[in-house]
Amino acid sequence: MDILLGIIVGIAAGIFAGLFGIGGGTVIIPLLVFFFGMSQHKAQGTSLVALLLPVGLLATLEYYKNGNADVKLGLMIGAGLFLGGYIGAWVANKLNDPSLRKLFAVFLMFVAIRMFLKK
Repeated sequence: MDILLGIIVGIAAGIFAGLFGIGGGTVIIPLLVFFFGMSQHKAQGTSLVALLLPVGLLATLEYYKNGNADVKLGLMIGAGLFLGGYIGAWVANKLNDPSLRKLFAVFLMFVAIRMFLKK
C-alpha cells in the first residue's frame, strides 16, 4: 500500500510541478506530513530522496545519516514525478495565465492554512 500511495504522491507532485513549477517544499512535504503522518524532518528528508540527483545529494545524505529519510518511499515518489510532471505541464498549457495564477494562489493558501492549523 505504501508503494502505491508513494507513486500517487509522486504523480500528484509531478502534476503540480508541471502545472505550477513547484514540487518538494510546497507539494511533497505537506503530502508526506498529512497522508503518511511523517514529522517535518522526515518529510523533508524523504522529499530530498525523491529529488536526489537534481537537487540535493549532500543534503539527502545528512538527513539519511540522522534517520530522517525514507529512501524506498522517496524513490517511489520520484517514479510518480516522472509521469505527473508531464500531466501537469499539459494541463498548465491548456489554461490561460490569469487562471493558472489564481489556481496557484488558491493552492498555496490551502497548504498554508493546513500547515498552520496542524497540531
